[in-house]
Amino acid sequence: MSTDKRKTGLVELSGPEAVDGRDRDAILKERASRFAAPRRADAGKSRAAADVVRFSIAGEDYAIESAYVSEVFRFTDLTPVPCTPSFITGVINVRGRVVALIDLRVFFDVPPQGLSDRSRAVILSDDNTEFGILIDTIRGAGGIVLDDLLKSLPTLTGVREQYLKGVTADNVVLLDGAKLLSDPRLIVEETVGE
Repeated sequence: MSTDKRKTGLVELSGPEAVDGRDRDAILKERASRFAAPRRADAGKSRAAADVVRFSIAGEDYAIESAYVSEVFRFTDLTPVPCTPSFITGVINVRGRVVALIDLRVFFDVPPQGLSDRSRAVILSDDNTEFGILIDTIRGAGGIVLDDLLKSLPTLTGVREQYLKGVTADNVVLLDGAKLLSDPRLIVEETVGE
């Protein structure tokens, strides 16, 4: 068979290179499925993804990028702090450090629930700030493709929307860790006059 025929994909099915009917059908089906597969516009491009820690608060699923999470901590003792905003639940001892614990249910105007034996704190930190957020259940760690995030949900309004990076197709709300850690409302530095 000539080289030109091989380059064009036209092959004569007789002679020493002939195939039987079953092989020919399998080859044609494979070619048909390959050509019928839709081509993605972003094929070959790398898609931005983030490693996240997933958790639930008041029955809703949230995530925050792992870069802002120093640890997940199960706490037993919570010390209330007087003269603080209502969303400051108190302080906890995390390996010798006193860390403020913030209840995002109160901060986001979600109906609060009492503490349970499953309550944990996700400790968020950056170079300047550290605090914990009260969660009900840890859901695990994983990845989220940032390009697939939806902008918002109709149920996410007010304060929550300000801290939103996006929502996954399965309704996991990705919080913006940088915004939470830099928000002056979440940092209590007021001193009582002497």
